[in-house]
Amino acid sequence: MNDKPKYNSQIHHRRSIRLKGYDYSQAGLYFVTICTQDRIFRFGNIVNGEMFLNEFGQIAHNEWLKLPERFPNVEYDVLQIMPNHVHGIILLVDVGAGFTPAQNGDANINKNGQPQNVQPQNVQLQNVQPQGIAPTVGDIVGAYKSLVFNGCLEIYKSKNNIMGKLWQRNYYEHIIRDDQSYQTISNYIINNPAKWAADKFYSK
Repeated sequence: MNDKPKYNSQIHHRRSIRLKGYDYSQAGLYFVTICTQDRIFRFGNIVNGEMFLNEFGQIAHNEWLKLPERFPNVEYDVLQIMPNHVHGIILLVDVGAGFTPAQNGDANINKNGQPQNVQPQNVQLQNVQPQGIAPTVGDIVGAYKSLVFNGCLEIYKSKNNIMGKLWQRNYYEHIIRDDQSYQTISNYIINNPAKWAADKFYSK
Protein backbone atom coordinates (compact mmCIF):
# COMPACT_ATOMS: atom_id res chain seq x y z
CA MET A 1 0.00 0.00 0.00
CA ASN A 2 1.27 3.44 -0.88
CA ASP A 3 0.96 5.88 2.04
CA LYS A 4 2.37 8.77 0.01
CA PRO A 5 -0.11 11.68 0.00
CA LYS A 6 -1.81 12.43 -3.32
CA TYR A 7 -1.05 15.62 -5.20
CA ASN A 8 -3.37 18.44 -4.20
CA SER A 9 -3.27 21.51 -6.42
CA GLN A 10 -4.44 23.66 -3.53
CA ILE A 11 -1.46 22.88 -1.30
CA HIS A 12 1.26 21.84 -3.77
CA HIS A 13 2.80 24.62 -5.83
CA ARG A 14 5.22 23.34 -8.44
CA ARG A 15 7.81 25.87 -9.61
CA SER A 16 8.59 25.63 -13.31
CA ILE A 17 12.23 24.77 -14.03
CA ARG A 18 12.00 26.01 -17.62
CA LEU A 19 13.59 29.35 -18.53
CA LYS A 20 11.10 32.21 -18.73
CA GLY A 21 10.71 33.54 -22.24
CA TYR A 22 12.95 30.93 -23.87
CA ASP A 23 11.67 29.36 -27.12
CA TYR A 24 12.23 25.63 -26.60
CA SER A 25 11.37 24.91 -30.25
CA GLN A 26 14.34 26.87 -31.57
CA ALA A 27 17.45 25.22 -32.93
CA GLY A 28 20.14 24.17 -30.50
CA LEU A 29 21.53 21.45 -28.29
CA TYR A 30 19.63 20.47 -25.14
CA PHE A 31 20.85 18.22 -22.34
CA VAL A 32 17.89 16.45 -20.76
CA THR A 33 17.57 14.15 -17.77
CA ILE A 34 14.38 12.17 -17.20
CA CYS A 35 13.95 10.33 -13.90
CA THR A 36 11.77 7.42 -12.90
CA GLN A 37 9.13 7.92 -10.24
CA ASP A 38 10.69 7.73 -6.76
CA ARG A 39 13.99 6.90 -8.52
CA ILE A 40 13.06 3.22 -8.70
CA PHE A 41 15.53 1.09 -10.64
CA ARG A 42 13.46 0.27 -13.73
CA PHE A 43 15.94 -0.03 -16.57
CA GLY A 44 18.64 -2.40 -15.34
CA ASN A 45 21.70 -2.33 -13.11
CA ILE A 46 25.29 -1.19 -13.13
CA VAL A 47 27.96 -3.84 -12.59
CA ASN A 48 31.64 -2.90 -12.40
CA GLY A 49 30.96 0.53 -13.86
CA GLU A 50 28.97 -0.76 -16.83
CA MET A 51 25.22 -0.40 -17.42
CA PHE A 52 23.29 -3.57 -18.24
CA LEU A 53 19.86 -2.89 -19.70
CA ASN A 54 16.89 -5.08 -18.84
CA GLU A 55 13.88 -5.38 -21.17
CA PHE A 56 12.50 -2.04 -19.94
CA GLY A 57 15.87 -0.34 -20.40
CA GLN A 58 15.98 -1.67 -23.93
CA ILE A 59 12.61 -0.04 -24.62
CA ALA A 60 13.90 3.26 -23.20
CA HIS A 61 16.98 2.98 -25.43
CA ASN A 62 15.11 2.03 -28.62
CA GLU A 63 12.44 4.73 -28.29
CA TRP A 64 15.13 7.38 -27.94
CA LEU A 65 16.76 6.23 -31.18
CA LYS A 66 13.38 6.46 -32.94
CA LEU A 67 12.82 10.12 -32.03
CA PRO A 68 14.19 11.47 -35.37
CA GLU A 69 11.58 9.30 -37.15
CA ARG A 70 8.78 10.95 -35.19
CA PHE A 71 10.19 14.49 -35.16
CA PRO A 72 11.91 15.55 -38.43
CA ASN A 73 13.67 18.47 -36.71
CA VAL A 74 15.27 16.21 -34.09
CA GLU A 75 18.65 14.52 -34.13
CA TYR A 76 19.82 12.51 -31.15
CA ASP A 77 23.35 12.76 -29.81
CA VAL A 78 24.93 11.22 -26.70
CA LEU A 79 22.64 8.90 -24.73
CA GLN A 80 22.99 6.97 -21.48
CA ILE A 81 20.22 4.88 -19.93
CA MET A 82 20.82 4.57 -16.17
CA PRO A 83 18.97 2.35 -13.67
CA ASN A 84 16.56 5.12 -12.64
CA HIS A 85 17.06 7.92 -15.15
CA VAL A 86 17.92 8.75 -18.74
CA HIS A 87 20.59 11.25 -19.82
CA GLY A 88 20.60 12.45 -23.41
CA ILE A 89 21.44 15.33 -25.69
CA ILE A 90 18.81 16.40 -28.22
CA LEU A 91 19.72 18.47 -31.25
CA LEU A 92 16.92 20.57 -32.72
CA VAL A 93 17.75 21.61 -36.27
CA ASP A 94 16.61 24.76 -38.06
CA VAL A 95 16.11 24.92 -41.84
CA GLY A 96 18.11 27.51 -43.73
CA ALA A 97 18.84 29.95 -40.92
CA GLY A 98 21.53 30.67 -38.39
CA PHE A 99 20.74 30.38 -34.72
CA THR A 100 21.81 32.63 -31.87
CA PRO A 101 20.80 31.30 -28.43
CA ALA A 102 18.64 33.56 -26.27
CA GLN A 103 20.62 35.42 -23.65
CA ASN A 104 18.89 34.21 -20.50
CA GLY A 105 20.45 33.02 -17.27
CA ASP A 106 20.98 29.25 -17.28
CA ALA A 107 22.55 26.43 -15.29
CA ASN A 108 25.86 24.95 -16.38
CA ILE A 109 27.38 21.61 -15.36
CA ASN A 110 30.57 21.67 -13.30
CA LYS A 111 33.33 19.04 -13.28
CA ASN A 112 31.34 16.92 -10.82
CA GLY A 113 28.26 16.91 -13.00
CA GLN A 114 26.36 19.30 -10.74
CA PRO A 115 24.54 22.41 -12.01
CA GLN A 116 26.05 25.82 -11.33
CA ASN A 117 24.81 29.26 -12.38
CA VAL A 118 26.93 31.05 -14.98
CA GLN A 119 26.48 33.78 -17.57
CA PRO A 120 25.63 32.28 -20.99
CA GLN A 121 27.99 32.55 -23.93
CA ASN A 122 26.86 34.18 -27.20
CA VAL A 123 27.33 31.26 -29.61
CA GLN A 124 26.03 30.94 -33.17
CA LEU A 125 25.01 27.51 -34.46
CA GLN A 126 24.16 26.88 -38.12
CA ASN A 127 21.38 24.29 -38.39
CA VAL A 128 18.19 23.44 -40.32
CA GLN A 129 14.43 23.65 -39.52
CA PRO A 130 11.41 21.89 -41.12
CA GLN A 131 8.29 23.68 -42.34
CA GLY A 132 5.30 24.05 -40.01
CA ILE A 133 5.14 24.35 -36.25
CA ALA A 134 8.28 22.96 -34.66
CA PRO A 135 7.83 20.79 -31.55
CA THR A 136 9.41 22.03 -28.35
CA VAL A 137 11.81 20.09 -26.18
CA GLY A 138 8.88 19.55 -23.82
CA ASP A 139 6.81 18.04 -26.66
CA ILE A 140 9.63 15.67 -27.53
CA VAL A 141 10.33 14.60 -23.95
CA GLY A 142 6.60 14.17 -23.32
CA ALA A 143 6.22 11.93 -26.37
CA TYR A 144 9.29 9.92 -25.36
CA LYS A 145 8.02 9.36 -21.84
CA SER A 146 4.64 8.26 -23.17
CA LEU A 147 6.12 5.82 -25.68
CA VAL A 148 8.42 4.23 -23.10
CA PHE A 149 5.55 4.03 -20.60
CA ASN A 150 3.30 2.25 -23.11
CA GLY A 151 6.03 -0.18 -24.11
CA CYS A 152 6.85 -1.08 -20.52
CA LEU A 153 3.18 -1.33 -19.58
CA GLU A 154 2.60 -3.97 -22.25
CA ILE A 155 5.26 -6.16 -20.66
CA TYR A 156 3.78 -5.72 -17.19
CA LYS A 157 0.31 -6.58 -18.47
CA SER A 158 1.58 -9.67 -20.26
CA LYS A 159 2.86 -10.91 -16.90
CA ASN A 160 -0.31 -9.86 -15.05
CA ASN A 161 1.70 -7.37 -12.99
CA ILE A 162 0.96 -3.77 -12.05
CA MET A 163 3.57 -1.25 -13.15
CA GLY A 164 2.38 1.90 -11.38
CA LYS A 165 3.75 5.31 -12.33
CA LEU A 166 6.91 5.02 -14.42
CA TRP A 167 8.19 8.58 -14.71
CA GLN A 168 8.72 11.53 -12.43
CA ARG A 169 6.32 14.32 -13.44
CA ASN A 170 8.89 16.80 -14.76
CA TYR A 171 12.34 16.59 -16.30
CA TYR A 172 15.65 18.45 -16.10
CA GLU A 173 17.02 20.39 -19.06
CA HIS A 174 20.08 22.48 -19.82
CA ILE A 175 20.67 24.56 -22.94
CA ILE A 176 24.14 23.81 -24.33
CA ARG A 177 25.66 27.07 -25.54
CA ASP A 178 29.23 26.30 -26.57
CA ASP A 179 31.64 23.52 -27.43
CA GLN A 180 33.28 23.44 -24.00
CA SER A 181 29.91 22.93 -22.33
CA TYR A 182 29.05 20.23 -24.88
CA GLN A 183 32.31 18.35 -24.20
CA THR A 184 31.87 18.57 -20.43
CA ILE A 185 28.29 17.32 -20.55
CA SER A 186 29.06 14.58 -23.10
CA ASN A 187 31.88 13.25 -20.93
CA TYR A 188 29.62 13.37 -17.87
CA ILE A 189 26.93 11.34 -19.67
CA ILE A 190 29.36 8.78 -21.08
CA ASN A 191 31.16 8.30 -17.76
CA ASN A 192 27.99 8.25 -15.66
CA PRO A 193 27.93 4.45 -15.12
CA ALA A 194 31.55 4.40 -13.96
CA LYS A 195 30.77 7.13 -11.41
CA TRP A 196 27.35 5.79 -10.41
CA ALA A 197 28.01 5.62 -6.65
CA ALA A 198 28.76 9.37 -6.61
CA ASP A 199 25.79 10.28 -8.82
CA LYS A 200 23.14 12.57 -7.29
CA PHE A 201 20.44 10.23 -8.63
CA TYR A 202 22.02 7.18 -6.97
CA SER A 203 19.97 5.48 -4.27
CA LYS A 204 20.14 2.03 -2.72
